[in-house]
Amino acid sequence: MCNIETEQKKKVLSCIQPSGMLTLGNYLGALKNWVNMQDEFDCTFAVADLHAITVRQEPAALRSQIYSTYALLLALGIDPEKNTVFIQSHVPFHTQLSWLLSCNTQFGEMSRMTQFKDKSAKHPENVNVGLFSYPVLMAADILLYKPDFVPVGADQKQHLEIARDIAVRFNNKYGDVFTIPEPYIPKTGARVMSLQDPSRKMSKSDDNVNSWVAILDSKDDIIRKFKRAVTDSEACVRFCEEQAGISNLITIYSAVTGKTVAEVEREFEGRGYGEFKLAVGEAVADTLAPIKASYEEIIKDKKALEQLYKEGADKACRQAYKTYNKAMKKVGFVL
Repeated sequence: MCNIETEQKKKVLSCIQPSGMLTLGNYLGALKNWVNMQDEFDCTFAVADLHAITVRQEPAALRSQIYSTYALLLALGIDPEKNTVFIQSHVPFHTQLSWLLSCNTQFGEMSRMTQFKDKSAKHPENVNVGLFSYPVLMAADILLYKPDFVPVGADQKQHLEIARDIAVRFNNKYGDVFTIPEPYIPKTGARVMSLQDPSRKMSKSDDNVNSWVAILDSKDDIIRKFKRAVTDSEACVRFCEEQAGISNLITIYSAVTGKTVAEVEREFEGRGYGEFKLAVGEAVADTLAPIKASYEEIIKDKKALEQLYKEGADKACRQAYKTYNKAMKKVGFVL
């Protein structure tokens, strides 16, 4: 009789802020891949509510957004039995490890972070210390769970790099504590741009509500927004850099239907922008409808939702405590 060792799954960690409603861009660019990763990886997913308060939040709205974001992760198909799915502020080791890491992070490193500069310019009335140092909290979020991979987009790459730098410095000084995570680039993932300004990424923080589609938008709203989407002067459904507006719509249609760009171009050859925009809107609405229906069922049962996020926090705490405790001992604290 021979012993067959079960190969241990690699660990992946992903977090998302509950600041406003999640968009089609969030879904096609990241969340759809989170669902697909569940079978291949040991996944940890968090609603990063502590990060949301670097910008002023209305308490009741923040509370509602935290509930909503957690429920939406479940509605997307993320299974809390397979994965660790929790709310960041329910695990105190995030802020505790952040202090240890802050004392091993250089001021110059933080001052070079581009998002601090961008958000400071956007919110000059509230340039707070948390806004400056939140990449260290993000490093703690990552390093607590010893992930092998962290999915990152272009706008988050700098944060993973600083987390890696902090981990390497800490390990070199105190001994082996943290796993050095690698960026995970998914095989599929669409970069979805604004429907009103295709030079910018689709964002829930955009003041123009016609520039983005929320995952929970109604079918009528989705179709209306796509009908108003900016296109180009050629009136030809063809993907090219010179036609940023129509190319963005082709990317979206391709992502929700599974068709290649070439197949989309052939399907709409000789047909006008109006017909294509309606088709994109309907395809997006059909894709998001089951998620919206599932969300509406989940969010109604607050008691069941509370049970799930408490169980998720318990699982996360057990993992995080081991890492935090080891880091504290290495630094020299009496435990």
